[in-house]
Amino acid sequence: MKSTELKKMIKEAVKEAIQEELKDILLEAVRAPKASSVAVMQESIKPLPPQSGAPTQPSMTAEQKRALYEQALGETTMNFNSSNVQTFRPQAGYDPANGTLPAGEVDMSMIAGLMNKR
Repeated sequence: MKSTELKKMIKEAVKEAIQEELKDILLEAVRAPKASSVAVMQESIKPLPPQSGAPTQPSMTAEQKRALYEQALGETTMNFNSSNVQTFRPQAGYDPANGTLPAGEVDMSMIAGLMNKR
């Protein structure tokens, strides 16, 4: 018998055995009574009584809470209008529309110094 034939027979036997085991497992799962695998825990929490001398917070109605929130938000809002705008005043002699710069003199040594840095 060749090794390839033996290999093929072993593969088929293993495949059949696995299929039978899976079939048995699935049938057991279907036939088994439905049991919850998750345990549910219930815990009761008892509030502690307020200690004497401890400050207690007064209970507020929903309207009072809303008013407090509105007040806090109102303090953080900013109301801007045209009076808050700052105007830009360029230096005299500068024309942004035509692109002219104010008159001035630059020494040639300064220009040469800028060119040499590159």
